[in-house]
Amino acid sequence: MKPLIKTVSWVTVFSIAMGFMETVVVVYLRKIYYPAGFQFPLVAMENDMVIIEILREAATIIMLLGIGYLAGKTTSQKFAFFILAFAIWDICYYLFLKLLLNWPESLFTWDILFLIPVPWVGPVIAPCMVSLKMIVLTLSILYFKELGINTQIKPKEWILLTFGSLTVIVSFIWDFFKYFSQEHTSSKAFNLTGKNVEIMNYIPGDFNWWIFIVGQLTIISGIIIYILRMQKEANHSTRNV
Repeated sequence: MKPLIKTVSWVTVFSIAMGFMETVVVVYLRKIYYPAGFQFPLVAMENDMVIIEILREAATIIMLLGIGYLAGKTTSQKFAFFILAFAIWDICYYLFLKLLLNWPESLFTWDILFLIPVPWVGPVIAPCMVSLKMIVLTLSILYFKELGINTQIKPKEWILLTFGSLTVIVSFIWDFFKYFSQEHTSSKAFNLTGKNVEIMNYIPGDFNWWIFIVGQLTIISGIIIYILRMQKEANHSTRNV
């Protein structure tokens, strides 16, 4: 087995296992806090449990960054393996939830995605779409690296990928901030802990698909520009052989 295929295989296995582990934690939490099934608004959790949940999310990201750092040899490879692990973990998380809890009911079921630094919410299909693009970018980086091409991502491509990603994040937090601004005075700061926590009264309204689509198209543009540049360099390298 080629070293790259072996590494991709192990990163995939690790990510699937992480997805299952994440699912199991959520199964436990839902058995405790949502015995009748998960739905908004969220059930109030003790302050220490909220802090533990936030730390768990942070630990998850650190683990995914760690596997990317260990698996890759170059900066672009480390980034590629990180987003590959993230994408597979995220997709498998929802697949295992469907198998174990028969949830979500559909790809358009709302879910809470993250709590850091504020709640991210959106239909399940949205993070899955992001994950699929991560996989495409990963495979592109690894493929051209095997051809001996310098797969470093250029500043223009980084700008598109970063701006697109930030725009997608805005789409995830948009509805909550709209709710918060309407229901609370500007002088009242958001706080995840406490009995009067704002998110415990929050029911998602409308997902801002326009912002999400802009972010997705920006990311796709960055990926296409990167692939076209890599292909051009690959063709140039072939002609010089």
